[in-house]
Amino acid sequence: MELEAEDTKVSMRKLCELMDLPRSSVYREPTERRRYKLDESLVRRIWLIIQSNPYFGLRRIHWKLNQGSEHRVNIKAVHRILKIKGWTKYKRPKGMRPRVQGWKSACEEPNMRWAIDTSHFMTKKDGWCHITAVIDCCDRMIVGWRVSRSAKARVAAAALEDAIVRRNPPVGLVVRSDNGSVFGSEAFTKVASSAGILQEYITPYTPEQNGMIERWFRTLKEERIWLQQFYDLEDARSSIDGFIEEYNQDRPHRSLEMMSPANWNLQISA
Repeated sequence: MELEAEDTKVSMRKLCELMDLPRSSVYREPTERRRYKLDESLVRRIWLIIQSNPYFGLRRIHWKLNQGSEHRVNIKAVHRILKIKGWTKYKRPKGMRPRVQGWKSACEEPNMRWAIDTSHFMTKKDGWCHITAVIDCCDRMIVGWRVSRSAKARVAAAALEDAIVRRNPPVGLVVRSDNGSVFGSEAFTKVASSAGILQEYITPYTPEQNGMIERWFRTLKEERIWLQQFYDLEDARSSIDGFIEEYNQDRPHRSLEMMSPANWNLQISA
């Protein structure tokens, strides 16, 4: 080494600092890495769950494995198999980005706050179509929705009317929305005020303040819309209606102690 030729002494600590290496890795003797022996029966069970539910993540795969089983599987064992087999889904890193301060949309009781928004998807025959949905910010149930070829105010008002008919909410319930013109239109505000519903609008350019319904639209797209090619509006409406029914009745939520919105609602109402 050049340092030895120049009779220059440098400590190991200094060398590790210069090369950005931990000293423990320099002193440690290399050992043969022990290979983890997979439980092939567990691997097959996990693979069958992934095949039938390609949108499931670690927690729901773990929940499905243990559903009705006497011998519970540790979630770490499931995670290890997913990593070894390369079955983990890529997740975009969050990074350290600044966030504005805003009120959370979650609430403690059903029918205290709803959130509403509109999203879009493509069909082969009818082109761009739209879905407007209303979610209860406590039990995460979709209480009203409309799938249509337009995103006009009357469609949003109809989705809110559906929610009112299904839930018969008390006077003073709050509906949160973004600042889109449809949610400030005469048709929408008339339906809200006639039912004694109060409206609140998020701060412009801060969709995280309406994160409950925004996150649900991502779930809808990941688990249904992006997995299919809809031919026309009726094809999309049939598929989305089926997904919402499954979501409300059967889909487990981590925030609801791995219960579906319907089961959670029954529990807190008992």
